[in-house]
Amino acid sequence: MTIWQVDFYRRPLQDDQGQPLWELVICSPDKTFAAYGVCPQPEVTTDWVVEQLQQLGQSSGLPERMEVFRPQCLSLLQVVGDRLRIPVIPTRRTPALKQYLQDRAQVYPTLPQYNRETYDPLALESPPPVPVPDELWGDRWRFATVTAGEWDTFFQDKPIPVRDTPADLDPVNLQLASSVTIPGVVIDGGRQSMRLTRWLQEQQPVALNYIAGDPDGLILAVGLCDRLILATFDDPDVRTAATTYQQRLATSNGLHFLLIQPDDSGMTYSGLWWLRSEE
Repeated sequence: MTIWQVDFYRRPLQDDQGQPLWELVICSPDKTFAAYGVCPQPEVTTDWVVEQLQQLGQSSGLPERMEVFRPQCLSLLQVVGDRLRIPVIPTRRTPALKQYLQDRAQVYPTLPQYNRETYDPLALESPPPVPVPDELWGDRWRFATVTAGEWDTFFQDKPIPVRDTPADLDPVNLQLASSVTIPGVVIDGGRQSMRLTRWLQEQQPVALNYIAGDPDGLILAVGLCDRLILATFDDPDVRTAATTYQQRLATSNGLHFLLIQPDDSGMTYSGLWWLRSEE
């Protein structure tokens, strides 16, 4: 499948009339293809983007799908995708594009159009985290671990209706030694297990982090920039376990998991996500 990762947003540049410049950046996930173009803010339209993509498509063909990580340009690019009959997928997992944007950010100060604005190419505004609805929450939750060597056996042999297990998050592809301990969280959902699973799948889980506070909490990053409060706690033993969980993320190259099951019988499962921060 041919994929283009796409971003279209205002950069720290301006034209001779002082108009902010927007830049369209496109690259392939394997970094073998990249292109960009700029236009003044008053000319930012779907027509302009469609024309740019059609011109690129004349030589290399249009992609079968486009991936977008920035919420501010998602709606515009979805309209573009509809016109060109290309599915547009919102996802934080656009590492090639993000690297290219960081590389481009190093170029801007050398350009005559540079306006000296403070600029972070990956910065996104994130709203405050919100709790999981009470009516969906399960019976209990706990921290868990699995070694990289047990990863496939532990997960692949289980009949799990809802799975989000990208190949690029496999420990082998992350070059993790088989002895590395990978942390995770298990939720016993009880009767709400499948309802909670389906609802979380709609939210698109990305990463689950421990945040110290009053009380402490587990914050689940979802979608492009949203966050959910998965759990809060003030028990010292749970805090110690949470600290260990967060420390293990550093040794597992950020890889972790979220597993939802009706109970701890080990007989049935509802949902599984392989997670890794994409910030």
